[in-house]
Amino acid sequence: MKPLERTAKVSRILNFSCVDGPGNRMVIFLQGCNFNCISCHNPHTINHCNHCGDCVPHCPTGALQITKDTNENKVTWVSSLCTQCDLCLDVCPHQSNPKISEISVSDLLALIRKHHFFLSGITVSGGEATLQLPFIIALFSAIKADAELSHLTCFIDSNGELTLTGWDKVAPWLDGAMIDLKSWQSETHQWLVGRNNHRVLASIKHLADLGKLHEVRLLHIPGKSDLDIEVAAVGKFLAGLPESVNIRLNAFQHHGVVGEALEWSKCSKSDIEYFHSLLYQYVRRPMSLPGVYS
Repeated sequence: MKPLERTAKVSRILNFSCVDGPGNRMVIFLQGCNFNCISCHNPHTINHCNHCGDCVPHCPTGALQITKDTNENKVTWVSSLCTQCDLCLDVCPHQSNPKISEISVSDLLALIRKHHFFLSGITVSGGEATLQLPFIIALFSAIKADAELSHLTCFIDSNGELTLTGWDKVAPWLDGAMIDLKSWQSETHQWLVGRNNHRVLASIKHLADLGKLHEVRLLHIPGKSDLDIEVAAVGKFLAGLPESVNIRLNAFQHHGVVGEALEWSKCSKSDIEYFHSLLYQYVRRPMSLPGVYS
């Protein structure tokens, strides 16, 4: 397959965002994730549609339809009829999204070119973006090879589960990565997301060594995650990262969350400020704090 013909399953594209990396960025959200976070605020990005059809009768505009594809039922999304009410996401029993588009690198380049005068760069997010790494490499390498677009920085927002070999493959075209560190103890991480954190910690170190680590994000979930009770170990680890790496503290909220995490206490401003005060004893540099608590 030619690089420009390579496609990805895309759940959403934001033409402009100022919270997904430095400057004004186009953000491409890819479908599918290899974590199953209890606290996920976008659970509909985890799985791929299994075409069960449960969402179809709930669509108020008929934008979801059952069609036949090689003698099998398939849920088809008619975007022109969709009002983005997201009722289909609410009723899906599979943590998926029927409103997925298969978009090629060449189609994305055309969209980027349309907005490039107003952009600082491109961020590929998810779900977990690196599950579609060949597409990311094709997109980023095409951007860097294009005289009109080469000024755009190319970022990945990731859970850090990618292998070091994977990071090395994309590194020649990668300007920065933003990695989530959800807990320090491997057992806690296993409980929160379904996998241990060995690769996450290795990714953070490796990206720092490559000069490609832009940001480490810590989600504080009072009484559930262990970042506050393991603050000495967390702080010493973060203090060893280059000064250029931003440390961002995020506060757990209920927005988009489903299941048992809705019963967990939200992280208040005082909670995050106390966590920051503990962490600052070891990481003595500015850290980004939430601007909104809801």
